[in-house]
Amino acid sequence: MKRILYLGYYLKNLDWKKLQSFLEYASKKTKKTKISLLGDAFYSVFKYNISILEYFQFRFFEQNTEQRKTWAGTGYMFEYQLTMNPKKERIILDDKRRFFKEYQKYFVHQVASLEEMKNNPEVIQQLLNNPSGKIVFKVSDGKCGIAVQVAKAKDFDVKSIVPFMEKNQFDMIEEFIVQHSELNKLSPSGVNTVRIFTQLDKNNEVILLGCRQRISVNSSVDNMAAGNMAAVIDENSGKIIDAGIYSDITKNEEIIHPITNVSIIGFQVPFWNETIKMVKEAAILHPQNRSIGWDIVITENGPGFIEGNHDWCKLLWQLPAKKGLKSLLKPHSK
Repeated sequence: MKRILYLGYYLKNLDWKKLQSFLEYASKKTKKTKISLLGDAFYSVFKYNISILEYFQFRFFEQNTEQRKTWAGTGYMFEYQLTMNPKKERIILDDKRRFFKEYQKYFVHQVASLEEMKNNPEVIQQLLNNPSGKIVFKVSDGKCGIAVQVAKAKDFDVKSIVPFMEKNQFDMIEEFIVQHSELNKLSPSGVNTVRIFTQLDKNNEVILLGCRQRISVNSSVDNMAAGNMAAVIDENSGKIIDAGIYSDITKNEEIIHPITNVSIIGFQVPFWNETIKMVKEAAILHPQNRSIGWDIVITENGPGFIEGNHDWCKLLWQLPAKKGLKSLLKPHSK
């Protein structure tokens, strides 16, 4: 019954244009008919607890039964993350204002809520005078870069900024982050964040499930959903060890950045030891949330948090690794 409900959800939210593109690609690749591929995709929704699009993104059309079993899809991850991060506890991660309050010592940029700005005009002045000259408007429960607006600080003053936020339903503001110069060489179009997935074991020891470098491609955001890449970072060295991968299966992987021509493989993420230390410390602060996807910015002054995700992305986790990683989660399932 659960998976019937999941299918309804997938159909309701399905990107039909993307599905058509993926079908065309998979049909040409395998010489199979679109009808047979769709039939297999719907079968896989029930058999492997994945979404319709994930059938293509995980390249199930090229895989056997044993390979398919290794992938963690939307249905599986929803159930897993609900267990690891209970609804009553995940508010710490869901609300960006609460997240900043709980993990403030790990931030390298200024953040303020609309309420704080109303009560303290000095906070507004500090944000407007930040070194980047830009500010970022957000909503506290926004996901995947949705409801984000970057603006020039000089376009606002103490009197105009609060009414602007109220009119446009923004309840948070942040200092625009200037990323490390090495990351800027790799891709200057957007702030390229690191995602690290952590899991607490039964002894509350921190396990790293994976480290990924998001890489913007002529985009102001770095999410894979917006057409950008991600690559695997070696957790020990902090170096990228494989090509950049898109979630769009019709695009080829990239060894060299297509815009800047900087090599992706071998790229050294700055301040790596400090980044790992920060994440491991933060992961045990609130052990009621046991499995978190941390978004981290690397600046000239070191690493800092952007946010923590209780419903972290299975595509960003598995696609750059080019294999299913469900086996890493099974030891922690209750």
